[in-house]
Amino acid sequence: MHHVEVEGWSRGSSPLHGRDARCKLAALTAFLVAVSTTPVYGPVMRTGLIYLAYAALLIAAAAASRVPVAGLARRAALVLPFSATFALITWWSGDPRRALAIAEKSFLSGFAALLLIATTPLAQLLAALEWLRVPRLLILVTQFVYRYLFVISEQAQHMRLAAQSRLGSGGQRGRRFNAATGAVSVLFIRSWERAGGIYRAMLARGFTGSFRAAVRPHLHIADFGFLAGAIAACVAIRLSA
Repeated sequence: MHHVEVEGWSRGSSPLHGRDARCKLAALTAFLVAVSTTPVYGPVMRTGLIYLAYAALLIAAAAASRVPVAGLARRAALVLPFSATFALITWWSGDPRRALAIAEKSFLSGFAALLLIATTPLAQLLAALEWLRVPRLLILVTQFVYRYLFVISEQAQHMRLAAQSRLGSGGQRGRRFNAATGAVSVLFIRSWERAGGIYRAMLARGFTGSFRAAVRPHLHIADFGFLAGAIAACVAIRLSA
């Protein structure tokens, strides 16, 4: 499962991992604003160089974080099927440059967001959102959804192993777990039961509706330096458009 590998990346150790989550959120916001406001029309060569500069900035950040650039790119490409619909409509309407810009901006934005998740443990990211006064209900829902992805993943792996044990590796290879018509419904029911058990266990341990941060984050000079450098780079690329 992709989210399991990304979770492992977020536990790494690098200069980018060590930066405060609030500064990384601010840097991501600056990057997204710069990318989204980059003009679509202009000299073709200059526009291409601007997008290459954005990509080079992301690649440099990924290299500093020691996260596989190819792995990030593959996962960021998952946003392209969604943006491709609007890009194709725009292309057919006679505006190919805007269509390409939609795909490029979507990919760069997805890569940047994924890089933040891959270098920031979820607990730190949610603590930063809470510090920024994001509604607590939204933070709580995000926490539960993310954590229950692991419950569903574990349950799916158990079901897959059980199906392989019953079918073996003989002539029924084509009728394995992936082709089982009822697998999704069974997975949902079992995951629902597991989720209910986990929630009751949380209540028994004193859960009151919010997660408490184990460590209070503190800003350091390096964090301010990182944020200033990220904003300066984004502004410089954007103003060159």
